Amino acid sequence: MSSAPKINLLGLPRSALEAYFNTRGEAPFRARQVMKWVHHHGLDDFSAMTDLAKPLRERLAVEAEVRAPDVVTEQCSTDGTRKWLLRLDDGNCIETVYIPDDERGTLCVSSQVGCALDCTFCSTARQGFNRNLSAAEIVSQLWVAKRRLQPEPGRSRVITNVVLMGMGEPLLNYDAVVDAMDLMMDDLAYGLGKRRVTLSTSGVIPAMDRLKDRLDVSLAVSLHAPDDALRDQLVPLNRKYPIAELLAACKRFVDGKKHKQRVTFEYVMLKDVNDSPDHARALAKLLRDVPSKVNLIPFNPFPETRFQRSDRATIDRFRDILIAAGLTTITRKTRGDDIDAACGQLAGKVQDRSRRAIRFARLEEGARL
Repeated sequence: MSSAPKINLLGLPRSALEAYFNTRGEAPFRARQVMKWVHHHGLDDFSAMTDLAKPLRERLAVEAEVRAPDVVTEQCSTDGTRKWLLRLDDGNCIETVYIPDDERGTLCVSSQVGCALDCTFCSTARQGFNRNLSAAEIVSQLWVAKRRLQPEPGRSRVITNVVLMGMGEPLLNYDAVVDAMDLMMDDLAYGLGKRRVTLSTSGVIPAMDRLKDRLDVSLAVSLHAPDDALRDQLVPLNRKYPIAELLAACKRFVDGKKHKQRVTFEYVMLKDVNDSPDHARALAKLLRDVPSKVNLIPFNPFPETRFQRSDRATIDRFRDILIAAGLTTITRKTRGDDIDAACGQLAGKVQDRSRRAIRFARLEEGARL
């Protein structure tokens, strides 16, 4: 007779952890104690949690665990960016990236094994899709990175920001992602401010509306085109949620917030595809009534892609048109591309259930014939 599987405490937000202890006749403050040990101190050994009674520690060791994925590889870029390949229990692997920048340290975490969407310019999409990550698997990326990174002298923390911009579409894994972000922002866990946790979405509108009423986090939207015809090609989700509906949802997301908030629109710069002055002017017109800022992302190539990166002069011209129209616009620095850790390059090792990788291979073979 097999014993019941242990519950992984890494993924339980405070309310769930309090409920866990309540059902076992323990006071709610036990949850606060355990959260500090697990997330503040990075402990996975209950016997070392010395302010817990010994019988409770012994019981936790039997029925619970703090278990993170195994680190398969750790790569360090010449610019200081680090990338970890993490192996999950089922053999799938995901990638997590840390990007240091002056006083800021950003961790880019994954939310799915592969991606359920099919954006044509993204390496992750070509790997196909296997499954959603659990809240524990999402939070464990932060837990692992925090344990492996040491603060420099004079700095209280290495990781100041978390962005859900890694593998996957976060809002197609809504419940686990919300629990994970809740933990990231909890003062008893990682204490990240609401402006320091950013969720990036391709525009899953019903989930955007749910998130607006659930957590106050920053929102980034992968736009990449100023009109539906082009965005249908680059981001196929647009056929279900077209741009006009997406922008209306963005306005709803920031409306009524206590503090002034803007949506970040991400726009990957693809040579001769979406980077002309006309595209820039159309984008400026599209966003003129939306509280927004624009993040231009130089395309990061990957093997056998048909896209190329816009040159610097083209990107600068595009940026200047947006700025002249009154839009706050920055060009993202390309970081970690020498270890395939840049935006759009994360791939992991995915046991593809969507058979998308096979379809891409057949399309590429046909193009070569």
